[in-house]
Amino acid sequence: MARTKQATPLRREVSDEYFSRREGATPRKRSANGAAVVPEAKAKEARVEKREAGALELAIAVGGIYASFLTWAYLQEKLTTTPYGPADKPEVFQFPVFLNTIQSAFAATTGLIYLIASTAKGASIPPPIPNLRILGPLALVAITSSLASPFGYASLSHIDYITFLLAKSCKLLPVMFLHITVFRRRYPLYKYLVVAAVTAGVAVFTLHSGKKKNRHASYVDEDRNVVWGLLLLGINLLFDGLTNSTQDHIFSTFQPYTGPQMMVANNVMSTLVTGGYLLLSPWLVRTGLGEYLGMDVAGGGGELRAALGFMARYPAVWRDVLGFAACGAIGQVFIFYTLATFSSVLLVTVTVTRKMFTMILSVIAFGHRLTNMQWLGVGLVFGGIGAEASIARREKMAKEAAKRAKKA
Repeated sequence: MARTKQATPLRREVSDEYFSRREGATPRKRSANGAAVVPEAKAKEARVEKREAGALELAIAVGGIYASFLTWAYLQEKLTTTPYGPADKPEVFQFPVFLNTIQSAFAATTGLIYLIASTAKGASIPPPIPNLRILGPLALVAITSSLASPFGYASLSHIDYITFLLAKSCKLLPVMFLHITVFRRRYPLYKYLVVAAVTAGVAVFTLHSGKKKNRHASYVDEDRNVVWGLLLLGINLLFDGLTNSTQDHIFSTFQPYTGPQMMVANNVMSTLVTGGYLLLSPWLVRTGLGEYLGMDVAGGGGELRAALGFMARYPAVWRDVLGFAACGAIGQVFIFYTLATFSSVLLVTVTVTRKMFTMILSVIAFGHRLTNMQWLGVGLVFGGIGAEASIARREKMAKEAAKRAKKA
């Protein structure tokens, strides 16, 4: 919770925070529906089902991801930029932990329904926390994901939404940084080139961005500091990287452990963390720590009371908050459905194109005007991401072909 006034809440991107790591951790000896380990014969049947999935299943999977996450992103930016109240004294929704709690509670409930529904008939429902050893890593994921969001929210007081979106588009940056510095891992040359392209793209876009308003905005923060905003966003990305690396460790160490189990466990624990903060915030706001964390936005009664008061004054905010939370939770389910029905190869393509469509939607819906140099920055970012996704797709297809040839 950064030492700056907080911008309107923007939930850490659920779609990729779990799932960029899930793509490389699809269960090999268990069904993808969250059930326990299955015999090899059943695993073969599951692979056959994936190959035989038809156009309807494909349309459901891709359409569900696009519809849920594009709506999620639209509501995300709307909550971030829309002023409420009179034009001479506008108010902006500035309660990120409250929004995170709503989001994680929705996702936990939806994940539990999906876990139960996707468990094979007659099989026992796999517990979200199967043993005590996994509790520590899961708690770390909940804490880091809860800490990441407020830094991202705070950065939006100083940078625009598209800059935020571009920087968040490549999860490879924080993951590579942590693996290189902490785990001493080395990567192929093309991944370093991808990072260089994305970094250059964000830099070009940021250096050529101004403080002008878009046609829909009526509120501009005159105290914006781009460098400070990028620093806060960098901290957010580092927490994201730690979250993703820890999830990768969980999936590789605690097998069999499925995505739906992770969805339930992580969101239940995140709800406990952020809910605990909301209950303690009336006390924290009266301490030096509360002032350091910028909790003055909550007035003195704590963030929970301030958020409820804001939504009582502007009831229309409830619709956006609940819609935002519901779209994020449903989107996660569609991603797991795609992994279970098809493969991570399809998900890579859908993820990259979804990010591009999200940026286009933002430009159209919120009237952003980009210069030629900013479009160049966008091209560098998505060109790098697209190249990385294309290479990853070819590598995964080659591995799948090699496995099929070996078993033939």
